[in-house]
Amino acid sequence: MKDGLQMGKQSLSFEKPVYIMSSACIAGPKEGEGPLKDYFDEVVEDATLGKDSWEEGESELMKQTIALAIRKAKIKTEDVRYLFAGDLLGQLIATTFGVINFQIPLFGLYGACSTMGEGLSLGAMTIHGGYADYVVAAASSHFGSAEKQFRFPLEYGNQRPMSSTWTVTGSGAFVLSKDEGDIMITGITTGKVVDYGVKDSANMGACMAPAAADVIYQHLKDFERKPEDYDKIVTGDLGCVGQEILLKLLKDQGYDITNVHMDCGMEIYDDPEQDTHAGGSGCGCSAVTLAGKLMHDFKSGKLKRILFVPTGALMSTVSYNEGQSVPGIAHAVVIETKQ
Repeated sequence: MKDGLQMGKQSLSFEKPVYIMSSACIAGPKEGEGPLKDYFDEVVEDATLGKDSWEEGESELMKQTIALAIRKAKIKTEDVRYLFAGDLLGQLIATTFGVINFQIPLFGLYGACSTMGEGLSLGAMTIHGGYADYVVAAASSHFGSAEKQFRFPLEYGNQRPMSSTWTVTGSGAFVLSKDEGDIMITGITTGKVVDYGVKDSANMGACMAPAAADVIYQHLKDFERKPEDYDKIVTGDLGCVGQEILLKLLKDQGYDITNVHMDCGMEIYDDPEQDTHAGGSGCGCSAVTLAGKLMHDFKSGKLKRILFVPTGALMSTVSYNEGQSVPGIAHAVVIETKQ
């Protein structure tokens, strides 16, 4: 394949890297009280962002984040050929209403909490294939809107089991380009739908960990790499429950990632202080952690290469109410600096 290479069963290696020109992240009030608060571009004090509903607030959150990423890349909105974006809400309404005024051609994505990985993967493929000079990949989630759609309205005041994760209110956006920069995407491994039959929608870690293990295993096989070839293997939303399952599943396959594993859901909150139980989740969890903390660590030289693996639980209110299990999916993106 010209300027590219198919690797193994599910992966692509980009012989010409795709560069991350800029990143932006805006987070909600609770996230702004957590350990990563200093890495966000902005923390909003009002979770509705001055709008009349959680959903409208999430749309505004994505709108502001994309606009900030474009400004930081020092390009114009009309320079962006395509937008790859998604959220957790039915028919992507946070994205749809958030990006209307940009008038950028949109590929609306639904990978649940893995959407940031899907967007970066498709955006990188588009740039590498020569179909665009600049694309934006973005994702968002919102605690209020997600609880209302998938669980209980906040006014209900239901108790949350200890295995549950807290949906992050936040949005992350990235401008990708063929123009040379310091941080680049050099490969991807696209995940499969993996279903271990878990039906507890309050235990996102257990639902998603098998998919994360599957794609990490396949990535290492496809690229003929070892866990120690990465400074970090970063999952998105497993929390402490999912992490335990992930590590065991990979050890059973002959890979021990204990020393390099990091989970965004475990990093974004301080559970003893913030009462978030198993950790964080949502499209915004991995998006703001990558755009904030991890991009900072790349720029400061703390990181040279990571495998970014956001994880998603593929459920809907219909499937859950009909007693279906909660399958998972995860997508892996190799991000590194020039050696």
